[in-house]
Amino acid sequence: MEIWINPACSKCQAATKALDKAGVDYVVRRYLDDPPTAAELDAVLVRLNLDPWHVVRHNEPEAAALRDLPRDESHRTDWIAAMVAHPILIQRPILTADDETTAVVRDPETLSRFLP
Repeated sequence: MEIWINPACSKCQAATKALDKAGVDYVVRRYLDDPPTAAELDAVLVRLNLDPWHVVRHNEPEAAALRDLPRDESHRTDWIAAMVAHPILIQRPILTADDETTAVVRDPETLSRFLP
């Protein structure tokens, strides 16, 4: 299992604490320090069955450049490129289980799907 986190994020802290408490083995990826490649991010989006604009943190200052970017398939790579260049834009935490099940785990119900 792998979890993409920002250590300063309270939702990330809660998720890793719950995983630790449940005794789950996982790998932490501090995606601000180790940003995903465009291919990695695209693969996560495919597993999430979401488009990039669905997992952008629109309240971040870096998102201002995306405000006028169309939310359509022809601009998907532009959205992904912006997220790779500015990983702070990626919603967190993102958890991928060994079976490739992937979710943005921002609430206890979603996180519980990954706990024994």
